[in-house]
Amino acid sequence: MATVAFVGLGSNLAHPRRQIAQALAAIARMPQTRIVALSPNYATAPIACEGDQPDYVNAVVALRTSLAPRSLLRHLQSIERAQGRDRDAAAPRNAPRTLDLDLLLYGRRRIRLPQLTVPHPRMLERAFVLTPLLDIAPAITIPSRGLARRGWSAVRDQRIARTRSHALHRSGLPALTQPLRARPWI
Repeated sequence: MATVAFVGLGSNLAHPRRQIAQALAAIARMPQTRIVALSPNYATAPIACEGDQPDYVNAVVALRTSLAPRSLLRHLQSIERAQGRDRDAAAPRNAPRTLDLDLLLYGRRRIRLPQLTVPHPRMLERAFVLTPLLDIAPAITIPSRGLARRGWSAVRDQRIARTRSHALHRSGLPALTQPLRARPWI
């Protein structure tokens, strides 16, 4: 049975808009998975990082997938590696990166494994997650936390602005014609 999963995308190195677009193209090619909604890109300030960093480009994509959560995570991490992501354990948390793909939600499931926690534990603390998520699923509920939009007041002071998308982002992907608010799986 297919599940709707939400994935956060972020990049602040090596042409971030292009990195996001290439990641979306790779996600669209994943087995047993199809993109059902895609947010606009947002330029966002780095959060909780050491030193100066370039701004990030962030987006959220909704997937309908038959992949199990760990299998989906493995595919996402494979895309990160293919695009130059180095998950060096010695690197500081929130270091600059070519690509970050975070499994934010997997249906209504709560998952707590050493390598995977869903819902993403910090998603309600970050405008770069909530803003694009609410663009494509304005009525979404976070398991055990409630409506995502209620978290907006805690992040509204974080710098975030809609930005343009790379041409790859716009081509070959299903267009979002309406938000996912009326779907029973949200």
